[in-house]
Amino acid sequence: MPDTSGFKKDTIGSYIVKDPAAYLTYTVDWVDWVPGGDSLSTSTFAASTISGDAAPVVIAATTIIGAQAVVEISGGSAGELYTITNTIATTNGETDIRRFRLRVEQRYL
Repeated sequence: MPDTSGFKKDTIGSYIVKDPAAYLTYTVDWVDWVPGGDSLSTSTFAASTISGDAAPVVIAATTIIGAQAVVEISGGSAGELYTITNTIATTNGETDIRRFRLRVEQRYL
């Protein structure tokens, strides 16, 4: 299972809290899942859609750094909960999917 350092966890799984105006980078580390001698060949991210959402989440960019899948996310409407899906494939042809939730809320100090 990939490492999700920095993510919060509850009984459902991992999630991140993001301000609607924030443009942030998130990393899913697959190093504990990818077998030795294998590496990530592809990584895609998708965000769930919410009907009538005036400011949906935008997947701005994705990158692979070793066994890490990196995504840059912007947007989202305050008060909404989105599901972010990371689908990866390895150079040996294995595939897997992991999801985390993105809770968008106004953040204050």
